[in-house]
Amino acid sequence: MTRRLFGSVRSRATLAATLVVAVALLATGAALLLSLRSDLTGQAETEAASAARAVAVELSDGRPYDKLTGLDEDDRPVQIVDERGRVVAASEDLERVSGTGTDAVRPGRDAGGRGAEDGDDGDDDGNDGDDGDSGRSGSGDSDDDRGARTGEVDSDTDYSTGTATIDGTTADYRFASVEVEFEDRGKLTVHAGAPLAAERSAVGTATTAMLIGFPLLLAVVAGATWLVTRRALNPVEGIRREMAAITASEDLARRVPVPATHDEVARLALTTNETLAALESSVERQRRFVADASHELRSPIASLRTQLEVGAAHPGLLDLDGAVADTVRLQTLAADLLLLARLDAGERPGDARFDLGALAREHAEGRAGVTVTADAVPVAGSRAQVGRVLTNLLDNALRHARSAVTVSVRAEGEWAVASVADDGDGVPEADRERIFERFVRLDEARSRDDGGAGLGLAIARDVAVRHGGALTVGRAPAGGALFELRLPRAR
Repeated sequence: MTRRLFGSVRSRATLAATLVVAVALLATGAALLLSLRSDLTGQAETEAASAARAVAVELSDGRPYDKLTGLDEDDRPVQIVDERGRVVAASEDLERVSGTGTDAVRPGRDAGGRGAEDGDDGDDDGNDGDDGDSGRSGSGDSDDDRGARTGEVDSDTDYSTGTATIDGTTADYRFASVEVEFEDRGKLTVHAGAPLAAERSAVGTATTAMLIGFPLLLAVVAGATWLVTRRALNPVEGIRREMAAITASEDLARRVPVPATHDEVARLALTTNETLAALESSVERQRRFVADASHELRSPIASLRTQLEVGAAHPGLLDLDGAVADTVRLQTLAADLLLLARLDAGERPGDARFDLGALAREHAEGRAGVTVTADAVPVAGSRAQVGRVLTNLLDNALRHARSAVTVSVRAEGEWAVASVADDGDGVPEADRERIFERFVRLDEARSRDDGGAGLGLAIARDVAVRHGGALTVGRAPAGGALFELRLPRAR
């Protein structure tokens, strides 16, 4: 069942279109999500950096910890850490934090939650009381001390992602870290976070929309492709049905329907009809050929049989010359039919080189009333078949000439031209193509013995065409027929 389903052009086209759209949607959706996440994360970084730098600027001005305005933000975690990773100040509502490198959230505790100095309780240890007095309660320094403790804010900002718990609510944050360098206190690092809730919400909403919308869109694409492909292939199915009917009925006169779309399917239908017409013509030609061949063979066979029967009954009445003539005629006709069959089968003429002028002189030799003027012109092909053409043309010319036949061979550019002209009545212009058809004789009342079977000129033209040339008939200067055989010159 699966093989039958996907063996259909419509099914394969629908599947291919759906897969292409699915890949495009996935790529577009991934790019959209990444872009959205990047933009919102960048926005959070900007907010976090602004908050961290504001606190850093206040620190650099010597403001005490309890006066820092950035620590009063309810929804923004801020953590200030010294060089040894100890928290010196933090947001008042901050309960837990991760992602800043220091998990402590109360001054006087190090990153692991221990005392600031080997388990002490937060008193100063040679730092002029700075660590013990840090936090929201302020440092207790005088204005002169604060003036002496101004620092320099680093221009670089580092970022990290973590979590923070404020007033019992845990959320994801993007932290910005800014360093402040003091001469007396060393380096302090301000960590300030901006919530990623908007980023998480927007990405989640977009992902949900894509998970719902993409399958629906793919279903629409698949359905539309299925219907459009079905409509487009309906003419093809009509062509197939008609071809099946033609095959079943063997009626080559029928034709397939041609859609009025002027597209590839319409051209396919036209080509199919042309093929059917050529096939019908070929079959009809073959039928005529068989019928005519049977008719032509029946006459000499019947005549020969009659003569043999008479000779058997009355030996003295046997017309031996007539029997021999009928036998020769029968042999010639069989040879002609065999050659036509080989030509119809597409027999290649070969590529042997020979002199057309010498061949013309050879076949004209010994014929009374024939004059030959032949140049040496090399051609390539079957010497026997081209010789057969010259023989047929000479026989035809002698049959219709009054007194003389002229043969000439010359070179004309890329062609070798052999002309056979007679001084007879010529061929009427209306019949100059019909005489090359098989079993055609213009004078039907003429004796078959004199006129032949009507295959000579048909064979001559077929051989000429198979050799890449042509055979035409026109009017000779003496008023008779002028046959011109043109073959490509051999190089």
